[in-house]
Amino acid sequence: MTTEIHPNPANRPNRIASVERNTAETQVSVTVNLDGTGQGKIDTGVPFLDHMLDQIKRHGLFDLDITCKGDTYIDDHHSVEDTGITLGHAFAKALGDKKGIRRYGHFYAPLDESLTRAVVDISGRPGLHMDIPFTRSHVGNFDVDLFSEFFFGFVNHAWMTVHLDNLKGKNSHHQIECTFKAFARALRMACEYDERALNTLPSTKEAL
Repeated sequence: MTTEIHPNPANRPNRIASVERNTAETQVSVTVNLDGTGQGKIDTGVPFLDHMLDQIKRHGLFDLDITCKGDTYIDDHHSVEDTGITLGHAFAKALGDKKGIRRYGHFYAPLDESLTRAVVDISGRPGLHMDIPFTRSHVGNFDVDLFSEFFFGFVNHAWMTVHLDNLKGKNSHHQIECTFKAFARALRMACEYDERALNTLPSTKEAL
């Protein structure tokens, strides 16, 4: 992953974090730089998940290094879920005290016939509201139900509220990919600094 550090407009600590999660089922390592340029290497052992994580990296402009060694000889469930958990934990750690962030982000992303809306609130209250009417159960060998496990793992450990709604779509690959692209853009917006409020928390409670 690139080591280049870009100027921080709030003159605050660099928003870089590394997290490891080791269980009897998986060994996951994640490093994230929230102020990156979309660099890094991803290898989860689940190729379709790697493809979707690349969307987060590229469209979110987050530098991401992710590795997972899991029990994929059983199925992909544990690797997908634990990657989401570890990535969420890394985002929470990198965000630090959250001062100066925009907090909210939203984006509509089309991919051919599919259209997804993503809304993110770095709220301190984990919650996933996901409505994706998949048109088939698998993309290749990948069980599409596992993406809810990924996102549940992410939001529960990133302490974010996320709404994902696929508004149109007939191709399950397109439905999933435009969801990840919309999510990446919304997450990028929410994590970015608000130059009008660099030293304040975006909450009347003064806590997130």
